[in-house]
Amino acid sequence: MTALEESKNTTSESEGRAERKERTGRLAAIRTALTAWLGRPLASFHLLLAICVLLIVIGLVMVLSASAVNSINQGSSAYTVFGKQVVFVLVGLVLFWMGVRVPLRRIRAFSPIALWACVLLLVLVLTPLGTTLNGTRSWFRLGPLSVQPVEFAKLALALWGAHILVVKRGLLHQYRHLLVPVVPAALVMFALVMLQPDLGGTVTLGVVLIALLWFAGAQLRLFGALALGALAGVVLLAIGSGYRLERVESFLNGGEDDLGAAYQANQALYALAEGGLFGKGIGQGQSKWDYLPNVHNDFIFALIGEELGFLGCALVLGLFGMLAVTGMRVATRNIDPWIRMVAATLTVWLVAQAAINICYVVGLLPVTGITLPLISSGGTSVVTTMLVFGVLANCARHEPEAVAALRSQGPGRFGRLMRLPAPEPYQPPVRRKPVRPPATPRGSAGRAVGRTTARGRPPAPRRRLGGRS
Repeated sequence: MTALEESKNTTSESEGRAERKERTGRLAAIRTALTAWLGRPLASFHLLLAICVLLIVIGLVMVLSASAVNSINQGSSAYTVFGKQVVFVLVGLVLFWMGVRVPLRRIRAFSPIALWACVLLLVLVLTPLGTTLNGTRSWFRLGPLSVQPVEFAKLALALWGAHILVVKRGLLHQYRHLLVPVVPAALVMFALVMLQPDLGGTVTLGVVLIALLWFAGAQLRLFGALALGALAGVVLLAIGSGYRLERVESFLNGGEDDLGAAYQANQALYALAEGGLFGKGIGQGQSKWDYLPNVHNDFIFALIGEELGFLGCALVLGLFGMLAVTGMRVATRNIDPWIRMVAATLTVWLVAQAAINICYVVGLLPVTGITLPLISSGGTSVVTTMLVFGVLANCARHEPEAVAALRSQGPGRFGRLMRLPAPEPYQPPVRRKPVRPPATPRGSAGRAVGRTTARGRPPAPRRRLGGRS
């Protein structure tokens, strides 16, 4: 090897080391900037807003792409389902603003009324006032719109259950205080939803109950009993409906009924496989041409995989993963026990619902009819999910550092735009001191007054020496 070649090798090695050093410094700078941004007082609040907006945008785009063909085939405009989705998003924005703006102490005080109102609605939906749709009597028809009360019942159970468990937190080591009245109230709601029958609503209500008991510190043996009860309820719902039983059987015996009960699940897998890495492009998917039923609702994740590819699916999964991390961050950074439990429970509810939907689309679970939050077409689901995001954002504004910053530096641009009041700092409840009996007065007269007999009467006065009493 000549000297010229040695100098070239040395130069290339030094350039490589310089590039690696520059790349390492760039990554360290990005990591430092990201750490500094996450350390800001309102970082959790801004993250929740960003996640909510991105999920809404993806949902609107995919609902338009998925429903246009079906709407045209039914003789209506291509924007019929999309227009309804936009209306529901606008209504959800109002509820999101209410969830952020209303003080959390008022939301907590209102939670018992909300629970009883939801139970009443679950009863009324079983009467002729309710409407049967897709084999379940779980809807109220309000003109062209439909409302499903079980969606609001999930939020009411989370808020009220957290309130009860926090009030009784000093007695939760006893089963009767841990279970009563939260579990009986939840069982009543389960029974009303199972009478509709609505398997998806029952499953998500069970997720809310399990999350409440988990964050309340219940023992693991209790969750074993709850799992057996949940399995029995799912089996009863599956047996009680013919098409649900066919779905379970097709899931357990894959490949035996490709054109029957397993047709929808197989078409979802075909759509995901055809998408590849980058997808076919928005609007170019073929599954929505009557190949995949309900593609704009329960199986919209399959269309995301077909039109946006693996990267689109990874983006959706990343957003829900970020929601899980941010929600738990809000729960751990708060000091109010009710806010901690509410934030954690609502986060588990949304992430578990998304996980169940994605798992049955990719074939890991039997089809249950649970929507993908903020992405699937569905009015009540979208409105309720945006209200949940509003409550979570309100919880994020009650982190101690956020409270200090908002009360000292002002509400900020978003706060002024939404006219959000400054959150109140957490004040732990005042513990009442035990009432002590009054001290015995000093002196002979005081001793005479302070003494009592065993029967509770004052003793007889002493006889003086050398005189009468």
